[in-house]
Amino acid sequence: MKAIITGVTKGIGKATAMALAKSGYDIIGCARNETELTAFEAEIKSYGVNVLAIKADCSRKDEVLGFIEKAIAFVPEVDVLVNNVGVFYPGSLLDEEDDVFETQQQININATYFIAKRIGKMMREQGFGHIFNICSVASKAPVENAGSYSVTKAAMLSLNHVLRRELTPYHVKVTAIIPGSTYTASWEGTTLDQAKFVQPEDVAKSITTILSLSKGANVDEVTITPSNF
Repeated sequence: MKAIITGVTKGIGKATAMALAKSGYDIIGCARNETELTAFEAEIKSYGVNVLAIKADCSRKDEVLGFIEKAIAFVPEVDVLVNNVGVFYPGSLLDEEDDVFETQQQININATYFIAKRIGKMMREQGFGHIFNICSVASKAPVENAGSYSVTKAAMLSLNHVLRRELTPYHVKVTAIIPGSTYTASWEGTTLDQAKFVQPEDVAKSITTILSLSKGANVDEVTITPSNF
């Protein structure tokens, strides 16, 4: 079994990679930091699976496409795709610089589009697979002081719905994971109690649980929010 995961060295991406590796999946992942990728690769190999860790900046289309080319060359078929990479810049949409929106658009939605389109075609051809898109509660309703982020995450959820409609006839499943405040790198430096957050491992467990369901069952979306934030 083969899984492609973006943003794989931290937070939800890393937790998901570890959970899938423990279940026997080979892991193909990308991130920007080469040092972190090297450490990640060694850690995943300790579970006895194959791993390919690729340096790629998902704000750059050429690097996203390069990552996919290398991933496809590494594996003839893909069982799972987790579109996890994302960035959050707080601020007012009306007052921010244009590049704040543009960067979030490139990473949060464009990278997901390019990767899901190409891997989705593979899955359509092979007749199986499961795509998970890590969205956000901001995909459903705007979050305060997160204007551009909310726009890009809403677009990601819309993309998720389109992918499901186009791929369902080919026995390919598509699921939106919609977490609330999750303790990832975006919250570094916070004085809030870590225990009050959704944990990356919670999201990873939701993915592995969904993958354990019968072939005839598709979970359209899962919302995970802190119980006492």
